[in-house]
Amino acid sequence: MTATENPESESPEVEPGVPFTLNGTELRADEGELLIAAAERHGVHIPHFCYHPRMSSVGMCRMCLVEVDGGRGASLQPACMLPVTPNMVVNTESEPTTKAQDGVLELLLINHPLDCPVCDKGGECPLQDNAYAFGPGESRFVEEKRHFEKPIPISDLVYLDRERCILCDRCTRFADEVAGDPLIHFIDRGAQTQVNTFPEHEFSSYFSGNTVQICPVGALTAQPYRFAARPWDLSENESTSMIDSTGARVALHSSQNRLVRIQGVDSDATNWGWLSDKERFAYEATDSSQRVTEPMVRADGGELETTRWNNAIKRTVEALAGASDPRKIGVIGGARLTLESQYAWSKLLKGLGAVDNIDAQLGDGLPADVVMGLPRATIDQACAGAGVVVLLGPDLKEELPTLYLRLRHAVQFDGVSLIEMSPRQTAFGDSVAARLNPRPGAAGQIAAALADGMVGTSMGGIPSRELTAAHALLTSGRPVTVVVGRGNLAESPDVLVSAIASLQRLVPDAKFLTALRRGNVHGALEMGLTPGYLPGGQELSATIDGWDMAPQSTGLDTEGMLRAAVNGSLETLVLLGADPLRDFPDAELAAAAFERIGTLVSVDTFMTSSTQRADVVLSAAMFGEVDGTFMNLEGRLSPVRAKVTAPGQARPDWMIAAEIAQAAGGDLGFTQLGQLQSDIAASVPGFESVDWETAGVVSDGPVVTAARPWRLTLAETAPIPPADDYGLRLVVDRKLWDNGTMTSSSASLRGLVGDAVLTLSPTDLERIGATSGAEVKLSTSSGASRTVVAEADARIPAGVAHLPFALNGLQAQELIRAGEPVIDVRVQP
Repeated sequence: MTATENPESESPEVEPGVPFTLNGTELRADEGELLIAAAERHGVHIPHFCYHPRMSSVGMCRMCLVEVDGGRGASLQPACMLPVTPNMVVNTESEPTTKAQDGVLELLLINHPLDCPVCDKGGECPLQDNAYAFGPGESRFVEEKRHFEKPIPISDLVYLDRERCILCDRCTRFADEVAGDPLIHFIDRGAQTQVNTFPEHEFSSYFSGNTVQICPVGALTAQPYRFAARPWDLSENESTSMIDSTGARVALHSSQNRLVRIQGVDSDATNWGWLSDKERFAYEATDSSQRVTEPMVRADGGELETTRWNNAIKRTVEALAGASDPRKIGVIGGARLTLESQYAWSKLLKGLGAVDNIDAQLGDGLPADVVMGLPRATIDQACAGAGVVVLLGPDLKEELPTLYLRLRHAVQFDGVSLIEMSPRQTAFGDSVAARLNPRPGAAGQIAAALADGMVGTSMGGIPSRELTAAHALLTSGRPVTVVVGRGNLAESPDVLVSAIASLQRLVPDAKFLTALRRGNVHGALEMGLTPGYLPGGQELSATIDGWDMAPQSTGLDTEGMLRAAVNGSLETLVLLGADPLRDFPDAELAAAAFERIGTLVSVDTFMTSSTQRADVVLSAAMFGEVDGTFMNLEGRLSPVRAKVTAPGQARPDWMIAAEIAQAAGGDLGFTQLGQLQSDIAASVPGFESVDWETAGVVSDGPVVTAARPWRLTLAETAPIPPADDYGLRLVVDRKLWDNGTMTSSSASLRGLVGDAVLTLSPTDLERIGATSGAEVKLSTSSGASRTVVAEADARIPAGVAHLPFALNGLQAQELIRAGEPVIDVRVQP
């Protein structure tokens, strides 16, 4: 027998990881893993305050001191700063360790007020817990504690109690490292050191609520939750935020059948525990006075009056059955609904009613075939180190803020290179690797130049060095993810489609994340709430059991339906949680359509501007009151859970659809949520193996992937003619705080909406002879003319006039004309 054949001569298999000993037990840590994280993973808790697994370690509090022998004798070392090394011996229970922890707690409590009974953090406070578990039990300190004014509002949403602060540096690190909003800092020195904001500058971050959640004491509290409930009075359900399409995981907290708080849940696939303040505080809308709690019908006198459900359902059936042709029925909305409710309404309208005029995007999305047909990336894939991300869309901080935090971390710390192709500079600032801010209509032309390698000269105001840098990154062989969305509502989506086609030609293996802002809009498209497709992206000719009257021809999108209403060819319009009068980009078209609609049915949770015009109002339950499933922009499924009872007679949307079907003499085939989910699994490709009970419950939810029965073909269209030397091109985008339904219905958020201000590049403002901060006259080629305050902003490209959507004052939707490729405007002093 040779040596290679002798089993005794074979090298033993080496177990991966770094060997170390913890409290007498031999364990293994990951390479480079911090001691505190390795111990936690193996079930040994090391007390701490400043350490947070999603931020850098600073060793501020010293609470995690443990006895460590690295081969040169035992010593006390902070576990949050110490990577595990081979054969390290750690003792977290030794006398030196417990004595050190005892001393640290005594020092921290010297100036900390003993006001636990009135502190919002009492009952869930790490300082309180650690003092009981590791503290001395009594204090030797008899001197006067330090005092500050308490509390002080550092923003509209966050209050600061400086007496309670233990200077752990969590809030300041989050603001700087994670959010990129370094608006809160340490000031003063010695015993008077405190956390505070700059004088006359509040903590105006979209993510300020996260500092409240991660504060280990009660120093930072949330204004909407202050004194609302005690932690031991709360009950909790994990759910998914439906504010935008990121699908951040959240915990819903209720007391006495009222939602009183939302906390972020650390989901490795999506939000890492972070939330925007809109996701965190919009729960207040559940108690809004504008809630629709009972069904209503318009009486003979012209006023909406409450009625019984059977009467409202009867009127709805009459409106649908009374249309002379299914093509004269339109349905707008559906992104607010859970996946199950979307399927129920799709089956009712398409499967039993042959209606295909259905659109969940309201004119601010992308063509459905593009969203469903592009090769899809996950957030983790987009954020993977050494990748390249192309931002061909909006400022993510404004529209998809939790996705922005993930991408920002990837760019700042993980080596991801970002190419910015947004209509204006975004919150990523100077961290971008190449900045290409094409003027409206030029994105396709710029992308085509990149694909053709024509980057040697400047183009459209973009320097050749930026074009060259972008081309080098895209052809470097690194994985490429394109984040694509509507960065300009005053520009045709065809421009983006052309740019996508060029980028695919340059990088055939590129993957995409469709950054659509509306909550469950990806689920809506997947469930068939879009013209031309049945659930799962199946063509209208597909056969689905139970769908006996599928549409025979492709229907209209929102713009098409509104034009049909103006022309008198749309008799009945159904709104599924939609408010076209306030939310459709072309206000003039929406207003004209509502004047001509025969019968309007609104299924909604709020008395919006559009719902006030309805002939029938069906009261629907909302987020926090319904069970179901959410599909995010990756195609990932996660649970939506009810925590409180819907007010009045409000019902889940799927139940309303089932009752309409029954009243019309049909049958959707389900009366319970489980039956509905089984119907989806049997009818929608990609959902066959979904375990609805566990999807996203014990781990990150599954990503649904299904091959489409058609092939996506995109065309690189001709460039749009350039603007004249005098005019400017309009860019209209959204801000996080706008007059949308959820913000305006939340008491603590509605006051955060600002005034609409027209911003131009300093060069353009000087050229037209206007002064920053003064009023100007803004006019369009269609004849619209308005007065608005104009300001200079260096982030706006030359030749562009930027105006946010749906703020106070001038409404940008009054200037947009649907169907126009771009909107040219003139600005005069």
